[in-house]
Amino acid sequence: MRNRFSALTAALCVLSGVLAASAAAGGSWDERVFGSHLDFDAIAAAGPSALDSLIERGRELFKAKFTTADGAGRPKATQAIIPTKRKSGVNPPFSRTSGPDSNSCFGCHNDPIEGGSGDDVANVFVSEGFESAQFDNTDPSFSSERHTIALMGAGLVELLAREMTADLQAIRAEAVAHARLTGEDCRADLAAKGVRFGWIIAHADGIVDLDSVDGVDADLIVRPFSRKGVFTSLRQFTINALNIHHGMEAVERFGVRWTGSHDFAESGVPDAITAGDVSALVAFQATLPPPTVKANLPGDWRAAASQGEIQFQTIGCASCHVQTLPLKSLVFTDPAPFDMAGTLRTSEAKTPIRIDLAALPFAKSLKRNDKGEWLIPLYSDLKRHLVVDESVNALGNELQAQRFVERDVFLTPRLWGVGSTAPYGHNGSFRMLDEIIVAHGGDARFSRDAYLALDPQQRDSIVAFLRSLVIEAP
Repeated sequence: MRNRFSALTAALCVLSGVLAASAAAGGSWDERVFGSHLDFDAIAAAGPSALDSLIERGRELFKAKFTTADGAGRPKATQAIIPTKRKSGVNPPFSRTSGPDSNSCFGCHNDPIEGGSGDDVANVFVSEGFESAQFDNTDPSFSSERHTIALMGAGLVELLAREMTADLQAIRAEAVAHARLTGEDCRADLAAKGVRFGWIIAHADGIVDLDSVDGVDADLIVRPFSRKGVFTSLRQFTINALNIHHGMEAVERFGVRWTGSHDFAESGVPDAITAGDVSALVAFQATLPPPTVKANLPGDWRAAASQGEIQFQTIGCASCHVQTLPLKSLVFTDPAPFDMAGTLRTSEAKTPIRIDLAALPFAKSLKRNDKGEWLIPLYSDLKRHLVVDESVNALGNELQAQRFVERDVFLTPRLWGVGSTAPYGHNGSFRMLDEIIVAHGGDARFSRDAYLALDPQQRDSIVAFLRSLVIEAP
């Protein structure tokens, strides 16, 4: 115990050396979260010695209730992803639709543990950001209701998406090079980790025909976060969430470089969230352990789940909810390699923060294939699919597209942990697993129909299997 305490003390001393200067906090009863901020370059330079305390600081920020003294509220700015001023008035201190709508990350991501999902009461409303909050409301014409997605295993998810993106972009580059060399069109199938994303045709002049790309953006970047799959990285997701849900604006998007102001939202607090602060939140989320299979299942449940897993494969659910995807490397770097302007990029960091997930306890439970790749049991293909058709359209209640993703198209949900994340569906309107399975249309219609063709006991075994996939405390 003494050695552990000494190690923690040393780590905290390292972290104290990477705090950026800020206004001194008041007494020990001060309500603000920030007495000082983290400096990204100093954290990266400190290396592994600061990692444990960086993650712990991220945990503190994840559970922290941001105050007006911290800059929360963005009184003169909107929730838009691009810095946008309000044309009149002041943003309400709490708005269910346009945000801010939560005091802390934990306020939504709390079930069954920190970083998990949430009940219906934690649902949020997504819109592109009107200049006046009074235009935002719960009508589907203005905003889309979303249920909280669990963040467990998020670092592994991002690493999978990075490798898939690299594979897809390499295929495109090779096709372009071949077309230029031969002077002839080159068709190339887009496949990464066994998942097909359509195909492209590269022409000799370097133009690429993208009409047949499927389930991913035209830039071939796999975006694994949000219901629609529109956020590339935990960092981008975090910056957006801080702004929308808390009214906390990160310097790397809302600071003087892009807006000409240290206090774009006119909150009275300059540079409210530094790049180092964002990195602490990223480090915490990236190191959250993945969901697992429920331990100590009763005998009847274990037998039913075993049969259900077979049925799950037989009726085709695993064609989208792929049981495992192979991952070559468990080294997570921050910033991410494929982020765009408004999120700190690799070219803007002197040295990246490096987190070896293989050193964490949960890595010991991951299986490996004959190539030495880690098999990540997320039950998803990280691809977008149409989930609605003319006769099965319960999931087609949205009227707004999000980041150019069609309203009836959603990223395949990761089913690891699904037994702990009720209610179900993008807006949490389905309270039972049977209900959400039956609601599948579009690309999943064949599996849904096959599920309905099973006898009640076989369908119940699939539910038993899915309910065994849970989020448990470390």
